[in-house]
Amino acid sequence: MTGQATGDMAVSYSRQPSVRGRFFTAKRFVTPVLVVLVLGILLLWLSSLQLDSIERRTLNIDYIINRTREHLGLTIVASALVAVLAIPLGIALSRTRSKVVRGIVLGVANVGQATPAVGVIILLAIVWQTGYTTALMALVIYSFLPVLRNTLIGLQQVDESVRESARGMGMTPNQVLLHVELPLAVPVILAGLRTSLVFCVGVATIATFINAGGLGDMIVNGLKLQRYPVLITGAVLVACIALLIDWVAGIAEDLLRPRGT
Repeated sequence: MTGQATGDMAVSYSRQPSVRGRFFTAKRFVTPVLVVLVLGILLLWLSSLQLDSIERRTLNIDYIINRTREHLGLTIVASALVAVLAIPLGIALSRTRSKVVRGIVLGVANVGQATPAVGVIILLAIVWQTGYTTALMALVIYSFLPVLRNTLIGLQQVDESVRESARGMGMTPNQVLLHVELPLAVPVILAGLRTSLVFCVGVATIATFINAGGLGDMIVNGLKLQRYPVLITGAVLVACIALLIDWVAGIAEDLLRPRGT
């Protein structure tokens, strides 16, 4: 009896990972299903309205696709630039022992995020020019801090005993960084990138004020012309894009996370 009970417990225990795996796999589909549902409700609502000529010119598939492409272009390019610039800078800061240098760099990065996004974009447009490049710079400045800070924190939280063990195995400082510290810091760095992506989606709506396009065009036009179907459509599309990007980033975070962390 005892052996049978032990066997039954072992079988039930061995089945637990598969049950949990199915749970988390199903859980991953909640966000895209919710987005599809929201977009379906929006489409049904718009089809039930009597749209005027101005609303029909805005709420057509070509216009929406173009604005969405511009919005995604700003978001993805800005996030890629942030990753390319902030991660190496965070690594360099983790190597310096000067608290003054670290404080100055983090303070400057913090100013970019503490300043209202509209202020950053308008100031850059006044100093430089209007258009896509200025909006891209503003997005990079505004979303730089989360990646920089998380890179620094992720590297700092690696246990010193782990570094000493790696050095004891004959690894050089660069090998310790590449093969030990960065893999252990990956979850924290990816969390910063995920936050940066969502920031970019929201702030990119303001790019319309400096003629950089994006779904902000729909929102602003809906406000100015008091065409609420246009306004609501633009806002819902931005929210859905933010949810989907956060969902994709979450999956990437799970896949790239080192085993055992």
